[in-house]
This record gives sequence, C-alpha cells and structure tokens, in this order.
Amino acid sequence: MNKLLFLIIAIVALGWSAPVSAVERDLIRVAISRAADSVNLQGDGMLALRETGMAVVLPPAATVSVGHGQIMLDGTGYRRLRITAAGPIKVNTKSYRGVLELSASNGVLLVINELPLEDYLVGVINSEISSTWPMESVKAQAVIARTYAVAKRIERHGSPYHLEATVMDQVYSGSDLEDSRAARGVHETAGQVLTYHGKPIQAFYHATCGGKTEDSSHVWGAALPYLKGVDCQYCALGNSNTWEQALSLSRLETALKVAGLTDIRLGPRNSRDRLKTVLLSTSHGTVTMPATKFRMAVGSTVIKSTNFTVRVDDGSAYFSGSGYGHGVGLCQWGAKQRALDGFSYSEILSYYYPGTELRILAPDAGF
Repeated sequence: MNKLLFLIIAIVALGWSAPVSAVERDLIRVAISRAADSVNLQGDGMLALRETGMAVVLPPAATVSVGHGQIMLDGTGYRRLRITAAGPIKVNTKSYRGVLELSASNGVLLVINELPLEDYLVGVINSEISSTWPMESVKAQAVIARTYAVAKRIERHGSPYHLEATVMDQVYSGSDLEDSRAARGVHETAGQVLTYHGKPIQAFYHATCGGKTEDSSHVWGAALPYLKGVDCQYCALGNSNTWEQALSLSRLETALKVAGLTDIRLGPRNSRDRLKTVLLSTSHGTVTMPATKFRMAVGSTVIKSTNFTVRVDDGSAYFSGSGYGHGVGLCQWGAKQRALDGFSYSEILSYYYPGTELRILAPDAGF
C-alpha cells in the first residue's frame, strides 16, 4: 500500500479526523491493562498519533514503558499515543482489533482498546462461554454482553474507559478467540439489548447458580424488579454446580485479616438459600462478616458462591458448596441447558430477566 495512503487511512482510524457516521461512532472503550510497567506491541504497519496530533511511525515490534509520568517509546516521552495498524495489534500475548490508546496513570500503563461494539462482542463470547454451545445460548450471551456494555457506557460516560477486560466487568480476550459461531451469535442479534421501561438493564450474569438465581438486593443492596431471582434446575450438569475446598485457618486469617481464628460458623440464609453472614470465632471474640464480603476476601474462584457449608477440623476449614458466581441474572450453564431443551434465546432471556423487553439499539435512542 502507498505509504501516504496508509497514513491517511490510519489517521482516520485513530479518531482525529473528519466526522464519521453513527455506526462508526458506536464504539466501546475497554481497559485491557491497568497495572503493567511496560507492554510489548507487534503489528504490521503500526502508526501512532501523539497528543499533539503528530504521527509517529512504529517498527513492527515495539516496547512502551512508563517513566517520569509519561509513556516512553525509544527514549521519547509522550502523554498519550493512539495506535493503529493494518491488522490486529498484539499486546504481549493477545491480539486486538481497532485502536489502542496508551497513557500513564498513577505510575503504570493504562492500555485501552477502542473498537466497534459488535466487534468487541465477538471477542467476549469465547471468553465467557463456549461458542460450541447451542446457538440459542450463544445468542443469549451476545445480547446480555451487549446490554451490559451499553449500560456501562452510559454509567461511565466521560471516564477514560467504559469497561475492564476482566471479571470486574466481563471477560474480553481480544480477537484471538473469535470464530464463526461467535460472530454468528453476535450478527443474528445485531444491535439487540434488553430493556426495562425503555432503558438498558443491568444485565448481570454468572456461570452457574446451583438451583436458584439470586436477588440483586442480597448482593448489592439494590432491588431491581428484573433481578428478583428465579428457580433454575437447568444448571445441574454444569461443571461447577458443586464444589469443595479445603483451606488452612492460617491462610484464612491472612485473607480475612483476623488473628487467632479458631472456628467458622454459618449465619442465617436468605430466601434464595444463600448465606447472609459468616461467623468467625477468634481468640478475641466473634466477628460477623457478610457472606459476600467473606467470599471476595478469600477469593471468588476459591469460595465459588455463598451457598456453602463448612466444617473446621485440625486447623483447616472444609467447604462444600454449589453454584459459581454471585448468582444474579442469567445462569450461563442453565441457559445452555434451556437451549438444548429447545428454548429460543428470547425465551431464555425473558426467563432469567422477567419483565424485560428486547429492543434494537438505535443511533438516536439516547444510549
């Protein structure tokens, strides 16, 4: 490609250009790194625009680091770089479409991937579930991932980014996990979001509920009418429907920041059979801790849900539980089974989010 022509195309892609269409403006900004001191970049024809609008041509492989409150590239400091290439750009081990924006934030690199919303969703599917699942469950995942992203874009309007690429929001691993079935699920639901009274919902979801989805008020204190919790026997075959975990009391003391832990007892359960509180017996007395806080302190991949029992014996705690995740909204393994049972994606969604309505995300919809 002619170098001047590529330069013009790249500058347009980088965003400092003439006005673009509503479709092109339908972008999402995802923080893919917030804590690194440096990142390695690889891409064909990489070009950057610095904060002044001047172009910087990058080699096929480059390392960007942080120094003196700036991002450093080949010994030169910049406040911000927006980078595009002829194809996906590899950041360390993962590839990303669209534009990369790099800046320094609190002494570390902030790396944001800016790309069309629908392209982002194709990268989410296999990061959250498997595109080999029944297509109706893939389509259900596409709709809730889109809805979640749109709601976060509204909530975080004016912030540097809309979403994180981790379980803090929804997992996004770039373009490496894209495939035709993921793209089909996104394409066949193009623009569709779940709404309640005309506005995108808080489309929370989780891996498996263990029999009953949770009421949002029990987890975050906000009672949302479409997140009241429903019975779900569909996830019984899920890979994490039941789990066990053995942890030493000394490890739990460190995680929970308590000293002299001698016993763990269970507090009352809520209407969805999940624990409200956990009682920690220590040499200094009893500490009552919300079960959701206990789970996050120990580790959400260790204590997989707040539906568990516990036995303490000989310096260790033995946990047995069911479900994986906070339990609110759609149960992914339940959605898979419902799809296998012949339910459509719209029926799956209306079951887990009662009272909601599917609507097309229009450019003039206000969100």
